[in-house]
Amino acid sequence: MAMMVSIRLWLGGAVSAKRNRALIAELVTQIRSVALCRPLLLAVDGLKSYVQAFQDTFRSPLPLGHLGRPKLIAWQGVAIVQVFKQKTAGQFSIQRRIVQGCQQAVDQLLHASQGGGVINTAFIERRNATFRQRLAVLVRRTRHLVGKPETLEAGMFLLGCVYNFCTFHKSLRLPRYIGERGRKWVHRTPALAVGWTDHRWRVME
Repeated sequence: MAMMVSIRLWLGGAVSAKRNRALIAELVTQIRSVALCRPLLLAVDGLKSYVQAFQDTFRSPLPLGHLGRPKLIAWQGVAIVQVFKQKTAGQFSIQRRIVQGCQQAVDQLLHASQGGGVINTAFIERRNATFRQRLAVLVRRTRHLVGKPETLEAGMFLLGCVYNFCTFHKSLRLPRYIGERGRKWVHRTPALAVGWTDHRWRVME
């Protein structure tokens, strides 16, 4: 799955029996379809296939003025970072690596997306935990088994839409005013924050 950190927006996901290149390519293609050609910070875990998939997909054709396949030009300003987590001999370690881009660009994009901090994948990990909590087939040691990938995919997208349109997110709230008894807040869903809607949807909507 993938998300936009700054507004906690769930961007989509892909389902497969195995975590292979085809699965990752499908997810990256979904991200590419909604992305704008502007400075982006892409944070992934330690799997090498992610980096190659992003580098292959985030390119645009350059017309050459003659017949034949156009040359593909990589998007400018795209930074790719990886987080490696290892547990050896009871010790847990985290390594952060900039695969593409420079430190200055990464720092600027981190500040723009999450207000600073370090390279991390904590936001998508929290999102994954939410999906595991709310979708019975993803709960560990569950008896609610799923027979077909299509069933899991439908549940994932239904839950993703509910998360985007129906669920207020505390980190997205805005102060309305400050009174004697404290602040009053305007609560927002990710869809409200991105401007897709003007109200919190009901699940039936």
